[in-house]
Amino acid sequence: MISADLNIILTEIVLALFAMGALVGVVYTGKDRLAPALTWFTAVLFVLLAVWIGVNGSGARVAFGGMFHDDGFARFAKVVILLSAAAVLVMGQDYMSRRGLLRFEYPVLVTLAVTGMMVMVSAGDLMALYMGLELQSLALYVVAAMRRDSVKSTEAGLKYFVLGALSSGLLLYGASLVYGFAGTTLFSGIIEAVGSGQISIGLLFGLAFVVAGLAFKVSAVPFHMWTPDVYEGAPTPITAFFATAPKVAAIALLARVLHDAFGGVVGDWQQILALLSVLSMFLGAIAAIGQRNIKRLMAYSSIAHMGYALMGLAAGTAFGVQAMLIYMAIYVTMNVGTFAFILSMEKDGQPVVSISALNMYSKRDPGRALAMLILLFSLAGVPPLVGFFGKFYVLRAAYDAGLIWLAVAGVIASVIGAFYYLRIVYYMYFGEEGEALDRNRSAVLWTLLMGSAAAMLVGVVNLFGIESVAQAAAATLVN
Repeated sequence: MISADLNIILTEIVLALFAMGALVGVVYTGKDRLAPALTWFTAVLFVLLAVWIGVNGSGARVAFGGMFHDDGFARFAKVVILLSAAAVLVMGQDYMSRRGLLRFEYPVLVTLAVTGMMVMVSAGDLMALYMGLELQSLALYVVAAMRRDSVKSTEAGLKYFVLGALSSGLLLYGASLVYGFAGTTLFSGIIEAVGSGQISIGLLFGLAFVVAGLAFKVSAVPFHMWTPDVYEGAPTPITAFFATAPKVAAIALLARVLHDAFGGVVGDWQQILALLSVLSMFLGAIAAIGQRNIKRLMAYSSIAHMGYALMGLAAGTAFGVQAMLIYMAIYVTMNVGTFAFILSMEKDGQPVVSISALNMYSKRDPGRALAMLILLFSLAGVPPLVGFFGKFYVLRAAYDAGLIWLAVAGVIASVIGAFYYLRIVYYMYFGEEGEALDRNRSAVLWTLLMGSAAAMLVGVVNLFGIESVAQAAAATLVN
């Protein structure tokens, strides 16, 4: 029995053992001297595990009496998490190394965070949910403050820690209410206690608090207040990490909780998610207009994009979950390319984050400028780029579910949000020419930027088959 359970959580065990082994290993070696090699090895391990999960996954399996689920939905999320984490590690290595930030604990903490994320998306029990969430969060608190000699970085880590503790308190209070009224922490037991169409006031309050706690992790309004400061204060490669893998894990966990534990009362949580969605879309679209720091702009952009992902989830249908998964896969790809470009923005070897520094960038580096233009248009949802299809799926899911007002609000917010993306394009092609940025020679950043931009163009043919994979993944979650 135990051997079968351990076989199901094999990938999580491999990551945990690797993290612990790396911690022990560096003590007997040169510590930070091996950090670059450890970072590359970690990224390769993530890719190999993603391939392993994608190739060997079939059917749905349950471990530890229902506390851990290995199904198509979890596997889809895990592959996206692992690949995005690998991309971020690789593209940030040079940046971290040149600034003395590439310490041995960086890839180890990222590995522990990813392990927590993988537990999150497979959680079938409130205790497993909290264990995965806190493992991820504790590692992220530390990496946010990696630049210990920077006031902004330490402030970012402290703000994230304090507000993260608040969200954990909300989540735990909600979980205790759910356990008290359902008599079990297993999602399968909770959905039986909830019933179909009927829910006690205690369970409803528990659901609301759990959703509030998880909304913090996806930086949904009004639980978004940490996002701009953390994005700005953390080192740029870590900001790129915050913008990708943790978002996928958190929204996948939210989908798992809502459908596995509260799938019988869609009408009750649909209203909460619809409100979070519309608030996030509009605040992200409007607040970003006044931003001149590109990292803070991307923070508000992520808030808006999480609003669109929540729109798909708010539909409460299998197609809604499919739309959310497609949207998150596209969102992560766009963000990897965008942050590869941001990492290449330097002047005299120092990072530059002001969007005005991109004035007439197209004249100095037309290839990178064109790739960034494609990514920005895709982020804005301009057809026929892949980003448009991501928004189309979630809008259609909302419309099919009868949430026509939410779909209309999404279109309006998308039009407003297009302004700040197009402003960057304006600077790159029509701005006043000033001091030129350094020409970045990193082959890794160039490859990720161009690869991401190419995916936004080529993917319009069939979305690289993600549509059918996401449909099968959603079907395993929503019966």
